[in-house]
Amino acid sequence: MYPAVFITSVSKFLPNSPVLNEDMERYLGLINGNPSRVRRIVLKQNGIKCRYYALDENQQITHTNAELALESIKRLFPDGNIPNDIDVLACATGNPDQLLPSHASMVHGLMKNRPMEIYSSAGVCLTCLQALKVAYMSILSGQTHKAICSTSELASPTLLSKNYQEEYEHCSKVGEDPYMAFEKDFLRFMLSDGASAVLLSDQKNKNSLSLKVEWIEMTSYANELPTCMFMGAELREDGELKSWKEFSSQELINRSVLAVKQDIRLLKPNIIRYWVDHLQDCLQKHNTEASEINYVIPHVSSMFFYGKLADEIATRGIDLGTEKWFTNLAEIGNIASASIFAALDDLLQSGRLKINDKILLLVPESGRFSYGTVLLTVV
Repeated sequence: MYPAVFITSVSKFLPNSPVLNEDMERYLGLINGNPSRVRRIVLKQNGIKCRYYALDENQQITHTNAELALESIKRLFPDGNIPNDIDVLACATGNPDQLLPSHASMVHGLMKNRPMEIYSSAGVCLTCLQALKVAYMSILSGQTHKAICSTSELASPTLLSKNYQEEYEHCSKVGEDPYMAFEKDFLRFMLSDGASAVLLSDQKNKNSLSLKVEWIEMTSYANELPTCMFMGAELREDGELKSWKEFSSQELINRSVLAVKQDIRLLKPNIIRYWVDHLQDCLQKHNTEASEINYVIPHVSSMFFYGKLADEIATRGIDLGTEKWFTNLAEIGNIASASIFAALDDLLQSGRLKINDKILLLVPESGRFSYGTVLLTVV
C-alpha cells in the first residue's frame, strides 16, 4: 500500500516592486532608442497589468535565479528557517544562472542545511510538474518523508535591450530591415521573474489545510510536432534546431541566438487542441468526473489563450466552466514554471477552500508541446 502524499505548505516570492505596463521599457530598455512597435499589441492580448523583475532601473540584476528560489523556499516555513528534516530538493527552471553546475546544486548551496538528495528539471513551463513528480514519487515510494519542490525563473536579463542591440546594428550595416522579428520582440513583454515552492510530506497538517496529491500526469507530443519555443538556437529550414554551439561568437551576438523565441504560427493552431486532448485522457485514465472538480488553475501565458482554452473545453462537453477557474496572471504576470504554484498559493490564501474540495492544475509547455495535469484534494 503506497503512502498518501500531501502538500503541506505553498509559497511564492516576487522580487522588488510591481512593474506596470507603461514602465516596462524603463527596466528592459529601448532597442536603438525606440519604443517597441509590438508592446501595446502584445499587452492588449495577454491581459497582464503588472509583473515583477529582479532588476533595477539601471538594468542591474538584484537577485540570481537561485536566490529567488531560496526566498520562496524560506517562505514555506512560518519562521523562515528551513528545517533539517528535508530529504529531497527538486528544482525547476527554464533560466538557470549557469550551464553547470545544476540549478538544484546552487539552490541547495544557498540553503546551507543538511546534505540531501537533489534533482534539477530543465525545460520550459512543465518543469514545475516534472520536479513535483520527482518529489512526489520519492515520498510515494516510502523512501523519503519530506521533500521541497522549488520553481523559479529569472527571464528579465535575457529580455534586456542590450541583448538585441547588436543584431539591430548589424542588420542596419548590411542593409537589412533592423526591426526585431515578432517572435523575439513579443516575448519581451510576456515574461516575468519570480519563484514559488511547495512542501510535500507523508503526513498532513494537524491544524491547517493540506492538499492530498491524487495523481500527476504528463504527456509530450514532441513525436508529432516540431519545436515551437526555443533559446540558444535557431530553426533550420528542415524544422530542426541549430544549436548555439554551431555559431561563431560574433554570430551569437549578431543574430541574438541567446534570445528566447517562439513560433506563433505553430503555436496558435496546436497549443489548445493538444492541451485538451491531454486533459481528456487524464480524466478518463483516472475515472475523474469533471463535475466533481471545484477549482481549476490553468497556467496560461496570455488571457488570449485563457478564452481559447475555455472554448475548446466547452466544445468537447467537459464540465469545467470558467466559473471554476482561478488565475492571477493579470496581477503578477507570466512566471513560466513558477506560475502554477504561485497561483495555488494565492488560492490557498484567499480563504475559499474547504475540506474535500478538488483542485485541478493545468500546465502546458510550448517548447515542443508537452502538458501536465495534477489533481489535488483539500484535506
